[in-house]
Amino acid sequence: MGIKTALPHYELGFYALVLTCALAYSVNGIFEVSRDNMNRKAFRENVKSGWYYFGRKMDVADFEWVMWFTTFRNYIIFALTGHVIFAKIFSLLVPQHRSWVYMLYGMLTVLTIMGSNYLMLILSHCILLYTVSLVKQKWLCFAAGLCSLATFKVEPFSSWQNGFVSGTFSLQEILFYGGSGFTIMRCMSFALETCDKKEGFYSPIQLLKYNFYLPFFFFGPIMTFDQFHEQVNTKSVTRKDNEMWNIRAQAVVNMLVIVLVDVFFHFLYILSIPSDLKLMKKLPDWSLAGLAYSNLVYDWVKAAVMFGVINTVSKLDHLDPPQPPKCITMLYVFAETHFDRGINDWLCKLPGQHPVHLVCDVLRSSAHQGEGAGPGHRGGEEREAQSCLTLEPKTPQFPTAIDQRYRWPPAQELPLQTTA
Repeated sequence: MGIKTALPHYELGFYALVLTCALAYSVNGIFEVSRDNMNRKAFRENVKSGWYYFGRKMDVADFEWVMWFTTFRNYIIFALTGHVIFAKIFSLLVPQHRSWVYMLYGMLTVLTIMGSNYLMLILSHCILLYTVSLVKQKWLCFAAGLCSLATFKVEPFSSWQNGFVSGTFSLQEILFYGGSGFTIMRCMSFALETCDKKEGFYSPIQLLKYNFYLPFFFFGPIMTFDQFHEQVNTKSVTRKDNEMWNIRAQAVVNMLVIVLVDVFFHFLYILSIPSDLKLMKKLPDWSLAGLAYSNLVYDWVKAAVMFGVINTVSKLDHLDPPQPPKCITMLYVFAETHFDRGINDWLCKLPGQHPVHLVCDVLRSSAHQGEGAGPGHRGGEEREAQSCLTLEPKTPQFPTAIDQRYRWPPAQELPLQTTA
């Protein structure tokens, strides 16, 4: 089993105090560098005029953040608001058929944003992987999914598929690859669940309902087909106590975090400073360490906000989506080192002998040679679905007298045995 015991509170408090003091010192250095180099020539493209109230320029080096929460903010709000309104109406009128509304609204939105050619491209990948799933061979479904993903990176298939998208706008490339990549991952999850289905097959409509759920379509998170299928087909749409209050609180928290990040970018240019190597060479070590840590935490915040907004919408649809990624500062337990919970669940559904699991099994085998554990060996233990990539620590065995001499606490002294 993976070790999941939390650290003592006093130890966590001590670490938090040390980290806070170190961050306060290093962030102060970053603030001074940002203030003194605000008008630096190398910053002209990435540091623009910010909020009038602060009288400072703003770091706009992150294209994705600016696109999501500035340039295309109104379009995203409009699309998600429409989804919530239609979903709510039909959930009240015909709750047993609300999945049809999710699918039709998602397909119409994709058609409007990306065009009919892109929609046909997505449908072709869905049909291909659905056809492969009818064979009910996991390794074949996995291989077909990988090949489909590879077509978006390997020439000439990549250029040919890009030609299906007409028009140009700033977010088009992100939407194209995001929608295509997540579509194939969802199709792989569907195909693997079809392989596990004992009798019959899932219908193609079930795959389209799963894939074209708009909040998950372009940016995720990944929700495995078995979870989505079970939740979206639940006839009861009642809510638990305080569930709506929690949803409202989550929405408010997401909005506050978005505002705080924008304010943060007015005072700390953590994204623009690394682009200037001459300036980086002049920074003290503490500032460099704070800069690296700040960028890591910012990546987590960006992912948490995006997943948080989408999760809020999906919870209004009576779904229980994967939780946002874990804060990297709290990833101190080896059994919980996965960052994205949805992708971790998706990986756990892959065939047990694909290369990742095979490598893990080989490592287990070499780490526990005295126990007879070979590749794929389970040893009668119940496997935990928390993280399929976790190497489960076991009590080491000491089969020889030489090993006994180096054991702690020391065992009873044994005479050193030699073999002829």
